[in-house]
Amino acid sequence: MPQFISSSFPLRRPRRVRKHEFSRRLVRENRLSVDDLIYPMFVLDGENRRESISSMPGIERLSLDLLLKEAEELVQLGIPAIALFPVIPAEQKSLLAEEAYNDDGLVPRVVRALKEHFPELGVITDVALDPYTIHGQDGIIDDEGYVLNDLTTDILVRQALCHAQAGADVVAPSDMMDGRIKAIRAALEQRNLINTQIMAYSAKYASNYYGPFRDAVGSSANLGKSNKNTYQMDPANSNEAIQEVGLDIQEGADMVMVKPGMPYLDIVYRVKQQFAVPTFAYQVSGEYAMHMAAIQNGWLKERECIMESLLCFKRAGADGILTYFAKQAAIWLQEEK
Repeated sequence: MPQFISSSFPLRRPRRVRKHEFSRRLVRENRLSVDDLIYPMFVLDGENRRESISSMPGIERLSLDLLLKEAEELVQLGIPAIALFPVIPAEQKSLLAEEAYNDDGLVPRVVRALKEHFPELGVITDVALDPYTIHGQDGIIDDEGYVLNDLTTDILVRQALCHAQAGADVVAPSDMMDGRIKAIRAALEQRNLINTQIMAYSAKYASNYYGPFRDAVGSSANLGKSNKNTYQMDPANSNEAIQEVGLDIQEGADMVMVKPGMPYLDIVYRVKQQFAVPTFAYQVSGEYAMHMAAIQNGWLKERECIMESLLCFKRAGADGILTYFAKQAAIWLQEEK
């Protein structure tokens, strides 16, 4: 812990170093750079398809051809990685989520195309079943609607292997099943996919900030009035998050994730302080939607508030931020050079 020298006003005037821009820059503790940004992208089947998302102004679902054009711009901006989220048509959804591990499915095809055209761009894939189930839950359910942990894990392993074999750099289990990191890591090792990284959604809360995302991937209607409280974390809990993160690190996670972001920056801080591992946070769709609503109504300054919000993640200890503002923030950061 830092040792504070005993002194008082007027010997100590903290405002002195704030008077000039040069000194504010010299003593600035945290900085945001393009290296901190991961851009979540929604992809759908077809060609030349672009669909707006009403609850997420400025964010679109894109077909592969248009997503590749967007990816080219992201590479030029220096964004290191994207996170893919598929939009699956209703006829491909099922109780057992078979489409999740289809080697010729949407995600593997997109991954292969991205790695062919932009090998330097990191590709992170979502390992979860909610886009593929007819009920919108992240796993396989029993007759009472309870998500079955071990059966779900078996399918998640198949999904992760499908993505890794297609060329995904990072598989990101966002399901919150117990033991799935160990199972996925073992399967990757057995198939000599030893350099496929795992970004574990270790502290994913049963949050109300996910609504626009569920609209974007089309799982909101399937989920209906159900919730995910039996597997995602209680927003009241903090110590439990530390236990979850510790377990995922033990099981072979290379990076851990806290989700949502700004309402849970205390968790980001605790995780980074306790484990000192690569720690990421997701500025989720609800956070994006709130910012955009206030900005579009003239209640908040756009650039200043977006960049402040991202800097907060760095101050809390996040090594990287998944944010729908990534592209715009990268443009602004480039202008500041």
